[in-house]
Amino acid sequence: MNVINATRYYVDKIVSDQNASGMKVLLLDDSTTKTVATVYSQTQILERDVFLVERVEQAARHEPMKHLKASVFVRPTWANLELLKAELHQPRFSEYHIFFSNVVPSEMLQQLADADEEEVVRQVQEYYADYVAVNEDLFTINQRCSLRLSTDHRDAARAEMLARNVSGVLSVLLSLKTQPAAIRYQAASRVARQVAVEVHEKIEADGIFHFKNRSSGPLLLILDRADDPVTPLLSQWTYQAMVHELLGLNNNRCKLPDQKNPEKMDEVVLSCTQDEFFAGHRYANFGDLGGAVKKLLDDYQAQTQMNERISSIEDMQSFVQRYPAFRSQSLNVSKHVSLISELSRLVDVCALMDVSQLEQDMACNDDRSAQWREMMEKLMAREIKVPDKLRLALLYCLRYEGSANVERIKVSLEDARVAPEKILLVDAILRYGGRAVRGPGLFGSERSLMAKMTQSLKTSLEGVENVYAQHVPLLMETLDMVNKSKLKDQHYPAVTCVSAAKPREVIVFVVGGVTYEEACKVAELNAANSGLKVVLGGSYIHNSTSFLDDLSDAFATL
Repeated sequence: MNVINATRYYVDKIVSDQNASGMKVLLLDDSTTKTVATVYSQTQILERDVFLVERVEQAARHEPMKHLKASVFVRPTWANLELLKAELHQPRFSEYHIFFSNVVPSEMLQQLADADEEEVVRQVQEYYADYVAVNEDLFTINQRCSLRLSTDHRDAARAEMLARNVSGVLSVLLSLKTQPAAIRYQAASRVARQVAVEVHEKIEADGIFHFKNRSSGPLLLILDRADDPVTPLLSQWTYQAMVHELLGLNNNRCKLPDQKNPEKMDEVVLSCTQDEFFAGHRYANFGDLGGAVKKLLDDYQAQTQMNERISSIEDMQSFVQRYPAFRSQSLNVSKHVSLISELSRLVDVCALMDVSQLEQDMACNDDRSAQWREMMEKLMAREIKVPDKLRLALLYCLRYEGSANVERIKVSLEDARVAPEKILLVDAILRYGGRAVRGPGLFGSERSLMAKMTQSLKTSLEGVENVYAQHVPLLMETLDMVNKSKLKDQHYPAVTCVSAAKPREVIVFVVGGVTYEEACKVAELNAANSGLKVVLGGSYIHNSTSFLDDLSDAFATL
C-alpha cells in the first residue's frame, strides 16, 4: 500500500496515453493540480510532450490552439462539468481526452456527451486519484474547515464536506485496488459513523469495488480529530513536522525569508519524491539534522573542489555532463541550510524548547499544581509568544477540564494580550474535544496503574534527551490495539462483520485532519516490521495554526 505509487500510476497513464500522443496541453483543476504536483515535477511533465499545464477555467482565455491535443484531469464536480461544457461549446484544441479523478455519475456523463456537438472528445476515463499523496503512507483531501463535521452544524456546507470526505476515502480504496475486509469507526463520533456507513453503502452499491481479494483486504478505520485535540497543539521536533509547524508546509511547499531581502519570501519544495535528502531525513529529530546538513554541505564542497580541477578538454566535457546535477545539488544544499538556519532562529526567538517541555509534561503527566504554576509563569513571560501562550492554556484546560480554573485562565490570557476572539477558543476546544464528546483514552485513562508507572519509569531512565518526545498520539495506542486484536467493539464498532483474523493492513482516515507527528509515528511503525502496514489519511494535515483557525470557524456561529 503506497499512495504515492498509486497516484503516480494514474498520472503516468494520463501524460503517456498513446491516444493523446504528441504535443498536448494538460488541463487541471485546483485539486488535481496539487495531486499532480506532489508526484511529478515540472521537468518530468515537460519530458512527456506536455507543452502547457494550466487550470481548466483559464483555457477559455486563450486563442484556439488546434495543433495541440488536450488531456483533462479534473474532479467529477458539477462546477467542472460546466467548465467542460463551455470548453466543448467552442473547442480550442483539436481533441480532448478527459480523465476524472473519481467515480462519475451517469447523469454527468450524459450531459458531457450532449455537449460534445463537434465530437472532439476522444475518451472519458475514471483515474482514481482524488486526493494528495504526501508520503508513501500519508494522504490528504486538503479540505479546510472540516472540524465543522464534528459539531452541530446542519447546513448545506456540512453535507458537501461530508460527501467530499466519503469520496476521498473511496478514491484511495480504488487507487490501491482494494476493498476493505471490515470497516470500523470511533463509537463516540457521529461523523465517523456517518462516513463509515456511507463508504460501506457505496461499496456495496457499485460493482467496481468488488475486487477478488476482499477477504484479505485491509481494515478501514474511521476516526475523528475530536478524539485527540492534543496532538495538533504540540510543538514539533522532527524535520517535516517542524517545518509545517513553524513555516507551513502545504502541498510539499513552504516559504522562507529571502536571505538578501527578509521581507521577500522564497518558495521551496520539500518532496520525498524529488529530494533525496528530505526523503531520508524527514523524520529525523532536530538535534540530528544539523550534523546531517553539515555532511550534505561537506559532500557538496568536495564536489566543488573536484570541479575546480579542470585542466583538459576531457575535464571540461566531464564537467559539462555533470553540471545539471551539480547545480541541482547546489540548490538543494542551499535550501536545507537555509531551512535549518531559519528553524533554529525561530526556536530561539520563540523560546520553544522551554515551551515544549511544559507542553510535553502536560500532555503526558498528571501534576496539576506544578503545571499550573509553570503555565501561569509562562503566560506572564515576555519572551513567550502569544500563540504559544494560547496553546499552553488550551492544553491545560483539556487535561484538567473538570478542575481547571477556566475563568482565571481566560483573565490571564487577556492580561497576556491574547486577542478576545482567540480566548474564545478555550470554550470552543472543550466543546469540540472535551470529555463529554471525545472517546476514551486521550490521557491514558484506560491504562492500568502499572502501565502508567512503567511509562513514567521509562521516561525517567531515558532522561532529558527524550523530554521533547514523550508524547505518543492516541492514534498509536489505537493501532497497537489493532495489532494485538484488542480493539473493543464497544469503542470501535464495525459496519460490516469483523473477521477473527488479525488484519495485516490498515487504512486510517481521520475526519477533521491528521498531523505530521502522527504520520511520523505511522512511518516508524511501518518500518518496524511489526506485521502491520498502515496508510494514514485525513481531511487535512494540520499544524497548530490551521487547527485553531478551523476550530474558530467551527464554533463561530454556534
